[in-house]
Amino acid sequence: QGETMNIEIIPVTAFQQNCSLIWDENNNAAIIDPGGEADKLIKRIEELGLNLQVILLTHGHLDHVGAAEKLKQHFNVQILGSNSKDDYWFKSLPQQSEKFGTLFEVAAFEPDRWLDQEGEVLTIGDFTFEVLHLPGHTPGHIGFIEHQKRIAFTGDVLFKSGIGRTDFPGGSYEEIIASIREKLYPLGDDMIIVAGHGPYTTIGTEKQTNPYVKVE
Repeated sequence: QGETMNIEIIPVTAFQQNCSLIWDENNNAAIIDPGGEADKLIKRIEELGLNLQVILLTHGHLDHVGAAEKLKQHFNVQILGSNSKDDYWFKSLPQQSEKFGTLFEVAAFEPDRWLDQEGEVLTIGDFTFEVLHLPGHTPGHIGFIEHQKRIAFTGDVLFKSGIGRTDFPGGSYEEIIASIREKLYPLGDDMIIVAGHGPYTTIGTEKQTNPYVKVE
C-alpha cells in the first residue's frame, strides 16, 4: 500500500456539512457525503485532475446526500450506502427539502447499492474501507474505516466533544452511545475521526473529553 491519502474537506451548504474528497497517489478518488453545491464539487474534482471512482454516503439526510445524484450523472459512477434501514430518509428527500424552503431541492433517489453487510471491505484505489453499521442518528447510518491510514469517516455519530442528534424519527440515544462505545472507541486512540460537521478529532481525545461518552 502506498503511504499517502490526500484529503480535502469541503464544507457545503448552509449546514456546513463536511464533504470529504479523498484520493491516492494515482489520483483515484472517492467522495464521501456530497451534501450539496454539486457544481463546486465537480469543479474541484476536475481542477485536481481526479479519477472519481465512487460516491459514498453515511446516511440519508439531505445535508449529506444533496449533490450525490448530480455527481453520479456527471462522472458516471455509483452511489454506495448507507444501510437500507435509511431507505425512508432517501424516499423523503423532497419532504426534507421542503422544510428548508428553496435552499434545497432534492428528488428522492436510491443508492446503487445499500451497504448492509457489517464489516464489508470496499477497495477504492489504494484505500480499503471497512463498513461499520453505526445506528442512533439514523437507523441505517454507517461509517467508513481505513485501518491502515488510521482515519474514519463516520458522519453524524461522534463529534469533537459531541454526538449526533437522536431526536429525528428513527433516532435513538441508546443506540448512538452503543455505536460509539462498542464500534468506534475500540478502533484505537490514534484513529482520526472526520465527522459530518465541525473539526476532526481522535478516538483518544474523545474517550477522555467527550461529555456524553467518557471512558473512565
